[in-house]
Amino acid sequence: MSDRLLVSTRKGLFVLERAVDGDCAGWRIASTAFLGDNVALVMADPRDGSWYAVLDLGHFGNKLQRSTDLGRSWTECTVPAFAPGDQVVTADGKPPQAATLKLVWSLEAGGASQPGRLWAGTVPGGLFRSDDHGASWELVRALWDRPERAEWFGGGFDQPGIHSICIDPRDPRCLRIAISSGGVWRSNDSGASWAQTAHGMFAEYMPGDRRDDPNIQDVHRLVQCRAAPDVLWAQHHNGVFRSVSGGGDWREVPNVRPSVFGFAVAVHPYDPGRAWFVPAVKDERRIPVDAQLVVARTGDGGASFEVLREGLPQQHAYDLVYRHALAIDHDGECLAFGSTTGGLWTSTSVGSGIPGDRWEPLPARLPPVHAVTFAGG
Repeated sequence: MSDRLLVSTRKGLFVLERAVDGDCAGWRIASTAFLGDNVALVMADPRDGSWYAVLDLGHFGNKLQRSTDLGRSWTECTVPAFAPGDQVVTADGKPPQAATLKLVWSLEAGGASQPGRLWAGTVPGGLFRSDDHGASWELVRALWDRPERAEWFGGGFDQPGIHSICIDPRDPRCLRIAISSGGVWRSNDSGASWAQTAHGMFAEYMPGDRRDDPNIQDVHRLVQCRAAPDVLWAQHHNGVFRSVSGGGDWREVPNVRPSVFGFAVAVHPYDPGRAWFVPAVKDERRIPVDAQLVVARTGDGGASFEVLREGLPQQHAYDLVYRHALAIDHDGECLAFGSTTGGLWTSTSVGSGIPGDRWEPLPARLPPVHAVTFAGG
């Protein structure tokens, strides 16, 4: 079981450590970093133990920091940057704009055979690659220059963005990314060429003749089973979808209770049929159904779902869980999620069977949570 949990919030990074006895209820705040700053995302590199923190500082832009000593000290890295003349062209009627970095929205480590390689997805929808631990970045032009990019549009932001990057553990040259809103894309050659692979998804919010267009699908989050990488789960704006063909085609999972809408999804690292979601009421409300915070879990590939409530607030709960704010640890033994109202809950398989059966709150009121990430283990 992982021994650290990194919680990215509107007002800093909180490092939680697990009690020695392995009880998930024993998580405690051990240290903090960047207090007062908006920490959008933290990535823990499993290859060398480094932590990377994305700071979204508004008027001062994005900053990227790296720590090689478990957060005791940090060194600033370079952030991805677009070249002069790069433009954002979208299909929602906005005039072309100069491409400037709004947010590093996703960050993933390359394969074990690629020391130093990092991948970053940004708003606007650029994919960047670094081969020197973030000291420099290169825009993946084979994706940026695709003509289909002109039909992408903003989902969570005014401009399209890449929020999910899945690296195939069998072959680090194989990448799958998800874009809001631009569907799912796959590269088998480290980004030299790309194919749109959102076939089977549909967009209820589009006119009938565009409903099934893979290039305009608003995928909220894409995750991959580590032991069975051809199995992927996607939380979409209007539903949940699953692929067992490496993303080559998708089928709808229609019976998520109490709602098919949400942002976050986690898949068990060794059991591709087991996944967790945090349902909500979509569009104009974006709050838990009936103001009851619950987690939906399937263990049979989406054929059926359980609604998990024990330990979660069931009255006047208005917690929304963002797309990076639900995570499972490396061994599949502990789950954690944080909310927009500063709540944080953990659930362990120790003593309760399967993660999600019983939830324990962190006895603290955090700032709004953007993302949670396990480190170590």
